[in-house]
Amino acid sequence: MSLYRNCAWFLKGMTEFTRSAFQTASKRFVEKDLEVSVAGRAFMITGANSGIGKAAAMAIAKKGGTIHMVCRNKDKAEEARADIVKETGNKEVYVHILDLTETRKVGEFAEAFKRKYKALNVLINNAGAIMSERDVNAEGLEKSFASNVLGVYILTKSLIPLMEKSADPRVITVSSGGMLVQKLRTGNLQSERGHYDGTMVYAQHKRQQVVMTEQLAKTHTNIHFSVMHPGWVDTPAVANAMPDFHRSMKDSLRAPEQGADTAVWLSVAEAPPTNPSGLFYQDRKVVSPHLPLAWTHSSPLEEQKFMSLLEDLAKTFQAN
Repeated sequence: MSLYRNCAWFLKGMTEFTRSAFQTASKRFVEKDLEVSVAGRAFMITGANSGIGKAAAMAIAKKGGTIHMVCRNKDKAEEARADIVKETGNKEVYVHILDLTETRKVGEFAEAFKRKYKALNVLINNAGAIMSERDVNAEGLEKSFASNVLGVYILTKSLIPLMEKSADPRVITVSSGGMLVQKLRTGNLQSERGHYDGTMVYAQHKRQQVVMTEQLAKTHTNIHFSVMHPGWVDTPAVANAMPDFHRSMKDSLRAPEQGADTAVWLSVAEAPPTNPSGLFYQDRKVVSPHLPLAWTHSSPLEEQKFMSLLEDLAKTFQAN
């Protein structure tokens, strides 16, 4: 089954995830969807100093949005902010320093943000981590899980009260096509057992993000949730974490702006909230989060167990 999933995934990727696939898909895009002003609306984007996150921040800033860049590295964040302000003329761009692998600090950041700001219309969970070897944070949690899953959960859940008081609230999570080869796992969340393959651990976390989005959409019906696959994108993260893939596929990889397109569309266009909440998107279109015949579906019981485990972990590290 693993061999089938990997082969089916690669064939799908070659036809749907590349730069040329985006160019083909873009021919059906409705141009006026992005001809909007979002002045007065606030957008938080994690991992906004490079790659998809920076491209999304740039595109939304051009439309007048207030941008909250949540980044790990202050120097890189300030440099990216300067680029965005210079390119767009929009000075409503703010830098916030947060490492999503530092679990306690995620909740503390969200609480401080809620005290300082009166509105947050859109949250884009974009930051992600692919580890080459297993490592743990100060709280003893595996760093990739802490950043990609628990950090996203705590940040999103903590900001929901503020978002529910804001107009047309939306949460968009940037997943990955790699999750198509993974079935939700409710055990070994910290990757303590077995060989540690950072790429496959990351893919599992991206499956967990899809399930998380689906479940949060059911419980928080005043917010529109969506999760999306950006395609195969030429970003520093891909080059560093998967050098062989990056080298062999470089000419076919999407530009960051192409990878960010659907996230931007989900954030600003009028069309997405007319769809049900909790769906998976690729190139501005709702698609299945499963490959055909790949046996990656999970049961409602497994999904509820996963969410309960997340909630229990979040309570352990929540800000007081």
